Amino acid sequence: MQHSVFISGAAQGIGAEIARLFHQKGYKVGIYDINLELAQALATELGANTKAGYLDVSDYPQWQIALQEFQNWAGELNILINNAGILYSGAFENTTILSHHRTIDINVKGVLNGCHAALNYLQKASFARVINLSSASAIYGQADLASYSASKFAVRGLTEALDVEWQKYNIRVLDVMPLFVQTSMVKNMDAGSIQNIGVDLTPADVAQQVLALTQQRNHFLIPTHTPIGIKTKLMYQLSRISPQFLNRITNILLSKQA
Repeated sequence: MQHSVFISGAAQGIGAEIARLFHQKGYKVGIYDINLELAQALATELGANTKAGYLDVSDYPQWQIALQEFQNWAGELNILINNAGILYSGAFENTTILSHHRTIDINVKGVLNGCHAALNYLQKASFARVINLSSASAIYGQADLASYSASKFAVRGLTEALDVEWQKYNIRVLDVMPLFVQTSMVKNMDAGSIQNIGVDLTPADVAQQVLALTQQRNHFLIPTHTPIGIKTKLMYQLSRISPQFLNRITNILLSKQA
């Protein structure tokens, strides 16, 4: 049976690359984004087996409308990819409180809304899986990315909790944790970590890992969290075995601006 995938924030960047890859592999692809014009353009570019739609992930009723619309078109919802996200960089006190709130509304509430609204559809599907876009910023709190980092910690925690809760429904809830990715979101960032670590990953790197996680058969050894890239994997492993003071010193050095 042809599986379907619903992707939030799918009109550009990582989301668009995920949409392209899943379409190439024969999935029915839902391209949903707050920028409807770009979403429709991508659906037109890809052609058959794509559906574009408007979605502000911070608005729960819009999730309900979008998912029902997608279910009617695709037949069932198999894979939910919570990709939509935003990033503000710079000193915490120099970032407006509205920007901090918007980060939480989209990066945290968006994922909460998506998982909650989609469960009824996922429960009825022949195969179901959720992939959330977390970040290497959820390994240790990142200076000059405070609210973004906090939002990704929330995604990490929600993923862990639902991956346990929803095992009774045979639904795995997983996340990917890339470091900085070559998208418009990281351009002109005011954060020492990006200057010191660099931007090595491409949207295709993330898309390939997301696809791999959706195609694995359900078994106990699939990890809940998947770091992407050598640097991220190293940071992830070291953070688990290093004492807290050493992790803090490392992050001070990594976040130091020139």
